[in-house]
Amino acid sequence: MNVGVIPQAVGLFAVTNIDDIMILALFFAQGAGHKGATRSIATGQYLGFAAILGAAVAAAFGATFLPDAAIPYLGLLPLALGVKAGVQAWRHRDDPEEDRDKRRGRPKVLEVAAVTFANGGDNIGVYVPVFATAGLGGMSVYVIVFLILLAVWIAAGWFFATRPVIARALSRWGHILLPVVLIGIGVVILVEGGAFGL
Repeated sequence: MNVGVIPQAVGLFAVTNIDDIMILALFFAQGAGHKGATRSIATGQYLGFAAILGAAVAAAFGATFLPDAAIPYLGLLPLALGVKAGVQAWRHRDDPEEDRDKRRGRPKVLEVAAVTFANGGDNIGVYVPVFATAGLGGMSVYVIVFLILLAVWIAAGWFFATRPVIARALSRWGHILLPVVLIGIGVVILVEGGAFGL
């Protein structure tokens, strides 16, 4: 196993996933006070990221599950989830904060996984050439380092969401921020990928 690849793997993961910390913090804020929320968020994050890694590893070996032209349309996933969350926030805009928190519920595993996969869809294009040139041993190091760092990212998202100042802000504005961020991610993925001729 080529341990010299470890610093490169750390750098590549950090650069390609920095935005996930904010999304995780929003999910943790949404799930605050709900039993099993942390497990749902972590499971969803790992499922979504495993799908990204699976697609990148397969493509590095020459198999492609998604044609390049389909990747920009992954933006429809966070866009749809953002619109759904926005509609719910609008419907309950006049509810007391405590009622909003109870109604909101914990994030669902598949929703977190879908957002993670869609947000990281462009990472596949970055990972494929790196994995293909790293060989089997190097690719294994990348995957192991990425999976370990994913736990660090989840912990960082939880940490930021539970800091008193940030937690108060997310508690007060999270129901608005989450739909805005999800819709923004969806639009950026669609536009940058040229979906629908944008």
